[in-house]
Amino acid sequence: MTSEQITLVQQSFSKVAPISEAAAVLFYDRLFEVAPSVRAMFPEDMTEQRKKLMGMLAAVVGGLSKLETILPAASALAKRHVAYGAKAEHYPVVGATLLWTLEKGLGEAWTPELATAWTDAYGVLSGYMISEAYGAQAQAAE
Repeated sequence: MTSEQITLVQQSFSKVAPISEAAAVLFYDRLFEVAPSVRAMFPEDMTEQRKKLMGMLAAVVGGLSKLETILPAASALAKRHVAYGAKAEHYPVVGATLLWTLEKGLGEAWTPELATAWTDAYGVLSGYMISEAYGAQAQAAE
């Protein structure tokens, strides 16, 4: 990622943070719509899960300029997700859902450049997480 892309992601996320609860609801509603099989991995009451999602996104976005500071937490998260039943093939679905949510939440502020920046950010992080959780072979298959 370029420094310009990192700035774009961070600036756009600052616009999402005030609507974080609504964004998280939108995200999970969409995720369960496009991948209903993953619903069983989550608790019935999604309140805490939504807070965790937005907290993790805030931490990741904040740490993009010093990626090495967030990689240990990303590795641990990836490994925990395996225990919940997450598979490498879920990552692209989650990424598409995240981008869809951001597009809906940001409206006119969602530009092709911003979409590319977020796609790249998610690609870097998800590639790392897949590699950590499932090994380099799984990451290469994505």
